[in-house]
Amino acid sequence: MNKKPRLFIVIPCYNEEKVLPITAPTFRDKLLQLAGEGKISEDSRVLFVNDGSRDRTWDIIRMLARDDEHYLGISQSRNRGHQNAVLAGLMESRGKCDITISIDCDGQDDINAMDKMVDAYLDGCEIVYGVRDNRDSDTFFKRFTAESFYRFLAMMGAEVVYNHADYRLISARVLRELSDFKEVNLYLRGMVPLVGFKSACVAYTRAERVAGESHYPLKKMLALAVDGVTSLSVKPLRMIFGLGFVIALVSFIFCIWALITALCGKSVAGWASMTCIICFISGVQLICLGIIAEYIGKIYLETKHRPRYIISERTWDEQE
Repeated sequence: MNKKPRLFIVIPCYNEEKVLPITAPTFRDKLLQLAGEGKISEDSRVLFVNDGSRDRTWDIIRMLARDDEHYLGISQSRNRGHQNAVLAGLMESRGKCDITISIDCDGQDDINAMDKMVDAYLDGCEIVYGVRDNRDSDTFFKRFTAESFYRFLAMMGAEVVYNHADYRLISARVLRELSDFKEVNLYLRGMVPLVGFKSACVAYTRAERVAGESHYPLKKMLALAVDGVTSLSVKPLRMIFGLGFVIALVSFIFCIWALITALCGKSVAGWASMTCIICFISGVQLICLGIIAEYIGKIYLETKHRPRYIISERTWDEQE
């Protein structure tokens, strides 16, 4: 490639007023370093995406953009979640750059992995995934649940990259194809692999958060897990069919046994066995209905064709 690629580092932000003053300079310095080494264009930029923060995050982004041309910022009209914020940044970057690298604002992802990501792109890769080489910085509970989640997704038939979150390089070519995916229920970790093209993985070590508190509690992690499974796979529905078939078969055998017992005059009235059977089948039915309802709910939201993000402000509009 003769032309130096223009890079946009896309950073979703939600209530990051304590982190931004620390990590923002490191992102800019990485741009300058890569540009100084001749790997990217000098007009590369850092794009912050304010996801409806309730603190001073947007004010800080505006100040950074006003004082340094390397910073850009967009603000969503309200909080729409991490995946929508990342998508908003990627789609806003489309047509303005040759490659994007999405990374969280908290400073946990190793920023130096960007060097290898850009090298892989220059070698012909269209997508480069940042993959954690270990989870030593996580608690036992988080490590266990995260690893179980990736294995569960694989078992459900979803195509995901193990131990990869949303730290990745995407080329402009992939962005164009990704823009044709119109899902409202977003799970980018599964959508990006579906695009295809040549890809590679870069291993890195995740550090502790530099400041502030995590905005991904257990509740949000579980919600993301549900979105991941139901957005990428219909295997749970097939499992329901299989489970229903097995229960129907067992029930049919039990009915034959009950009929034979009655005809032989050996039937004994018993409420315990009947109660257990009724409770078991009722519980299975409710679980199955819950899974089906999850899919129906997603279909309902998809049919509305609501916008996945709404940008209320852009820093470059203020500078015109």
